[in-house]
Amino acid sequence: MKAKKDIQQIPAFEVINEVKKAVLGKDDCIVKAVAAILAGGHILLNDIPGVGKTTLAMALSKSMSLKQNRVQFTPDVLPSDLTGFSMYQKDTGTFVYQQGSVMCNLLLADEINRTSPKTQSALLEVMEEQKVTVDGVAHEVPSPFIVIATQNPFGSAGTWMLPEAQLDRFMVCLKLGYPSMEDEINILKGLQKKEEVQSVISSRELLAMQKAAEEIFVQEELYQYVGNLVRRTRTDPLIDLGISPRGMINILQMAKALAFLRQRAYVIPEDVEDIFLAVCGHRIIPSTKARVAHMDAEEILKEILNGTAAPKTI
Repeated sequence: MKAKKDIQQIPAFEVINEVKKAVLGKDDCIVKAVAAILAGGHILLNDIPGVGKTTLAMALSKSMSLKQNRVQFTPDVLPSDLTGFSMYQKDTGTFVYQQGSVMCNLLLADEINRTSPKTQSALLEVMEEQKVTVDGVAHEVPSPFIVIATQNPFGSAGTWMLPEAQLDRFMVCLKLGYPSMEDEINILKGLQKKEEVQSVISSRELLAMQKAAEEIFVQEELYQYVGNLVRRTRTDPLIDLGISPRGMINILQMAKALAFLRQRAYVIPEDVEDIFLAVCGHRIIPSTKARVAHMDAEEILKEILNGTAAPKTI
């Protein structure tokens, strides 16, 4: 089966190449972030400070011509700062809706674990519903709408880490990690070119790519393969909490988006395998048995992948 001509003509790789100007040596993370956006999902960047989480989000926004807002979360950020509020207009005698920061295409929620659970919940509700309701009136957020949230896994004293039910709202969780020595030297030499990132597609083109990615073909055997992987996370003695149905859907959505980026009109097992850890790593809870064996989520998921037979495809 050959890739469709219209898929080959869509300039998704131009976005990736632009983001690479600002984020050096993290090609895999960039590709998965772009795939998550094509799949219509939200992204959690869970890593230490200073490795380029905010830079990645800003570069993605600029390369796709997206209206972007940034909120630096602190304990005093209120839900209304995100969703907006109604203000009384004396001259007209009416209440007028004042937009909150979610009224954009890409919201960078910086250090989401440093704000209160009430504010976190307000954001997560918008992520799910794609609208806000203020004084009984619903207001749709712009389309596309993407949230890229960052959090620092260390130094969490005095913070509110997202519970598992809320982590499940993020399609992928990515970790950039430290750059290689070569990339660090290039950073020191000033080869990161944040200011040179150009807008290469419009938001309308992004919506068209999202629609094209959604229509990627999936063989019946691949549905069964994804189902088998998910079932194993729910029965493995090393896991206390397995993958939810939402997580299962996200696996397939990401696999389709990755196939699209790889210029194929159909999904193959390698697409599923390549995104499995990014989609599932933040969703499972290792059991006591796993912790005693010093096994983390990534190691457990790799064992599940290796122990699940992949189907033969066209």
